[in-house]
Amino acid sequence: MKSLQGHLLVAAPELRDPNFFHAVVLIFRHDDEGAAGLILNRRTHATIQQIWKQISETTCQSRAPLCLGGPVEGPLMALHAQETLSEIDVMPGVYVAASQANLEELATGDDDTARFFVGYSGWGAGQLERELEESAWLTLQASPEHVFGDHDQLWEQTTKEIKSRELIAVLKIKHVPKEPGLN
Repeated sequence: MKSLQGHLLVAAPELRDPNFFHAVVLIFRHDDEGAAGLILNRRTHATIQQIWKQISETTCQSRAPLCLGGPVEGPLMALHAQETLSEIDVMPGVYVAASQANLEELATGDDDTARFFVGYSGWGAGQLERELEESAWLTLQASPEHVFGDHDQLWEQTTKEIKSRELIAVLKIKHVPKEPGLN
């Protein structure tokens, strides 16, 4: 089994499950026991600051939106770029925090890249592999820009990246400049 930790699962256009319609999920754990990830492009109408008093007595400085990480109930989690607060190293420059102390540090600090999530997406052993075989998901290596960038058009952007990659492979193009229009 090839681990998809640090990859994006991009919902195929045909995937109609309302939990994952046009979702882009960052996989933060994938092993023989299953997989777990956070939906990057599901903002709620709340901010972390609005719910912070339910979590801690410290003063929340962050105005980050609160995102819905998936349909599975779980602890508040954050994706962030501070290695010292890492509980899971997803990939270089992207970490997960879920402990009270690390979440407080992220919420009370001035890190504007931290993204906060309620719930997560989870798959049992072999379940994600079956869904991939059924073509429910497209995959793409994640980058910090995917994780911390603008998520309003993330599904469209990543779908386009995947389709471009597939076209380049089919045409057997060996080198594509970053900005082909400049040729």
